[in-house]
Amino acid sequence: MNLIDFLNASPVNYLAVATLEEQLQAAGFHKIDPTKTIPEIHAGDKFYVTKNDSSLYAFRIGSKPLGESGIRLICAHCDSPTFRIKPNPEIRMEKGFVKLNTELYGGAIMSTWFDRPLSLAGRVMLRTSDPLHPQTRLLHIQEPILIIPNLAIHFNRQVNDGVKLSKQKDMLPILGIIDEELSANNLLLNLIASKLDVEPDDILDFDLYLYDTTPACEVGLHKEFISAGRLDDLSMVHAGLQAMLGSEVEAEAKQGIPEQTMALAIFDNEETGSGTKQGAGSPFFSQVLERIVIAQNKALRLETDPRDDFYRMIENSFMVSADNAHAWHPNYGEKMDPTNHPVLGGGPIIKVNAAQKYATDADGAAVFGEICRRAGVPYQRFVNHSDIAGGSTLGNILTSSLPLRGVDMGNGVWGMHSVRETGSTKDQEYVIRAFSEFFWG
Repeated sequence: MNLIDFLNASPVNYLAVATLEEQLQAAGFHKIDPTKTIPEIHAGDKFYVTKNDSSLYAFRIGSKPLGESGIRLICAHCDSPTFRIKPNPEIRMEKGFVKLNTELYGGAIMSTWFDRPLSLAGRVMLRTSDPLHPQTRLLHIQEPILIIPNLAIHFNRQVNDGVKLSKQKDMLPILGIIDEELSANNLLLNLIASKLDVEPDDILDFDLYLYDTTPACEVGLHKEFISAGRLDDLSMVHAGLQAMLGSEVEAEAKQGIPEQTMALAIFDNEETGSGTKQGAGSPFFSQVLERIVIAQNKALRLETDPRDDFYRMIENSFMVSADNAHAWHPNYGEKMDPTNHPVLGGGPIIKVNAAQKYATDADGAAVFGEICRRAGVPYQRFVNHSDIAGGSTLGNILTSSLPLRGVDMGNGVWGMHSVRETGSTKDQEYVIRAFSEFFWG
């Protein structure tokens, strides 16, 4: 699956994980249920586990015990800034207009959501005979049904000078016009029920988000750019997946199972701090790793302490934390560091920060730089302008619980957190080659 198809199939985190599952299963990976004992693990095994329907962890087991070889880990996140639909969302206005009450998720550039054809996607929880285990159904309404209309310049002459936007007032999407007041009650529930072919009374709750229905596309004189929503960070998710799914060809070329175990960790809620059970700050991933070590030790009849082997695995591992970076902007060159100008099309970007907002140190940068060199891929460096505060990402959050060697990196984009970001087609090819070298080199 190419990047554009992956982006179009993945409007929100839940759909991104569903798309990952489809691709992994087609490649022979099987799903493990974390509520059950993990079966014996053998060299060449391919499997994955999910958490909360919105994070995913895939593994390909190498020929060496995990305590000896460690893992080669690529991690990324599947969430992006958007607007979440609140409970009881219908707001009826004059003349029958109905809008939906929303809440901002993450640090979106809100003005970019105006005048876009929008729709809804996410998950819906349905009643079952067991109150502790409702049924989960994914919802992806593909036709545009919502819009957040801008205010005409005639009513706001200062709009081009910059306007402070209210999340509660200005950013509510219009759903439509109704003829009768009673029709406004449960309007959204009735829409969901019709799409899922269920009874409205069976809908217990939902996690639904807005997304821009405009498809991703290539732009530029030579189609050198990608214009799409959610490049941050689905482009890195896609690259990690492609590197892992390229394994069959790589394995055949190398005539055997690689020594090292490969892992792809796709976390949720990076845009809101990662402090959830499915985020990088959760102990879930660490627990899964430890359980895999225990299962492998049983299969190999190893007499070593599995807890000690787990700690040895951590010390022998390397992490690539893949989250998009800022590229030099032709209209705002002064925003960049004076001596470090990573550009679109210039290859993956190693991210460095003296305040440790990124996990990169000289060791991690050296390792990833050499991986790129061996893959025949150029690479660049990003450092914040010292007068401009930057953001943080997965690497330093994950290493606070798993003290892995590693690097924070990503492809460059323009307009990060806009409803549509701009990236480079060449950079996507570069990073897939680099990730493949990391996994298989």
